[in-house]
Amino acid sequence: MKGVLLVNLGSPDSTNPKDVKRYLDEFLMDPRVIDVPRWARILLVRGIILNTRPKKSAAAYERIWWEEGSPLIVISERLQKKIQARTTAPIALAMRYGSMTLKKGLQELVDQGVDDVLVAPLYPQFAMATTETIEVAIAALKKEFFPELEITSLPAFYHKPEYIDVLSKSISETLTNIEYDHLLFSYHGVPERHIRKSDITKSHCTIDNSCCIMPSPAHQFCYRHQCYETTRLVSEKLDLTPGTFSTSFQSRLGFDPWLQPYTDRTIERMGKAGIKKLVVVTPAFVSDCLETLEEIAMEGEEIFHEVGGKEFTTIPCLNDRDDWAEVLTGWIDEWRIVDVKSAIA
Repeated sequence: MKGVLLVNLGSPDSTNPKDVKRYLDEFLMDPRVIDVPRWARILLVRGIILNTRPKKSAAAYERIWWEEGSPLIVISERLQKKIQARTTAPIALAMRYGSMTLKKGLQELVDQGVDDVLVAPLYPQFAMATTETIEVAIAALKKEFFPELEITSLPAFYHKPEYIDVLSKSISETLTNIEYDHLLFSYHGVPERHIRKSDITKSHCTIDNSCCIMPSPAHQFCYRHQCYETTRLVSEKLDLTPGTFSTSFQSRLGFDPWLQPYTDRTIERMGKAGIKKLVVVTPAFVSDCLETLEEIAMEGEEIFHEVGGKEFTTIPCLNDRDDWAEVLTGWIDEWRIVDVKSAIA
């Protein structure tokens, strides 16, 4: 029997600094998140970050925490239920980090008689620190605990017409009700070295204004290209006027160069340049989380207002929208009948 494991990032069990510290340790010690030698990662994460950051991060989680718990978990559970209501295939939910482990999710499906699993990372674009780390962890679990399971991974869907349609509709619903000067597509940031490491050609990615628009097999695993392509496809779908939208990257750590332009500096620059009404959408996520709710919606707005901006609007992620649940269910049912590559390739 076929079943599906939806996978999202994860969340600490609570806003208690001890829970946040435990979560950050698992997350930041992942070699595909901070890809330096283990000794250096231990020194950085356990020697520095975990001695300074948990209290600050706990306060940030406190700002966005819902009465029901972690927004990311609650939203993901709602999406799971909506998909389950639309298909007969068993649908389980797991997180890459935290107590809702991948192993528990796979076991839940096995206990229902599933022997063929579609693992669906809830990220539109491929990245080492999101999709790849899920695939590697799943492969390790299969080898150790679930050798008989047939496992297929949902490919990046940043360019799929169904996804672009739903994303564009969600943006349009906000834009049609307000006046705005600029629409900023803000994506999760990654170190530039991740882009080069993911380049299967070993030569294409120069991280300039040319490589992402020049056709190449490297684009299959190029996060930067996939982000800019998402922006391009949505802008065409919505017939946005050139100059009224742009792309930036949020969340950076350490001193190595990360993808630019940086979102916080872009927001500051736009406010100083006289843009009074800014709208921000975050298409690297399909579920609102700490990064969208606190870093963008709260900190981003504070920056914008400090430099003279007046109206700052954030567009929610797709979350558990009915049309988004329909799209995912469609891909799942096509995979059940044919295969995932034919369904959404």
